[in-house]
Amino acid sequence: MPAGKLLRASGILNNMQFNYDGRVFRSVSNSGNGEAGAETHFHYHQQQDVVWAAYGGGKILLGNLLAKVNPDGSLDMRYQHLNQAGEFMTGECHSVPEVMPDGRYRMHEKWRWTCGDNSSGESIVEEIPQD
Repeated sequence: MPAGKLLRASGILNNMQFNYDGRVFRSVSNSGNGEAGAETHFHYHQQQDVVWAAYGGGKILLGNLLAKVNPDGSLDMRYQHLNQAGEFMTGECHSVPEVMPDGRYRMHEKWRWTCGDNSSGESIVEEIPQD
C-alpha cells in the first residue's frame, strides 16, 4: 500500500483544513544528530498556504522556518538556526500532521541537514496545550 494511503488509514492524514496559526510546539523525540529537544519551542504563524515560525531553547539560540502547506496539510519546510556553539545550521523537512484526540497537533517529521555532514533524521513535535 502506498505511504499516503497508510497515513490516511491511520488517521494521520485526512482531507481536513489544517490551521497552524498561533500554535506552539515542542520536540518530544528526535534523532541523535538533531538539535531540537524538549526545551525547544516553535511558535507557528500561517497566512493562507504559507507557514513560518520562530524557535529556540535548549541547544538552539534562535531559529526560523518557512514552509508551504501541501493539499494534505503536510508541510514542506526549510529551516535555519544559530546553535549554542555559535554555528549556523540549515536544513529541510517534510512534516506530516496528526490530530490527537484532544485536538492538538502532532507533527511527524523527516528532516535533513543541508550543511555540515548532510545527515538526516526523524523527529516528532507536539502542540503545547494552551491554558
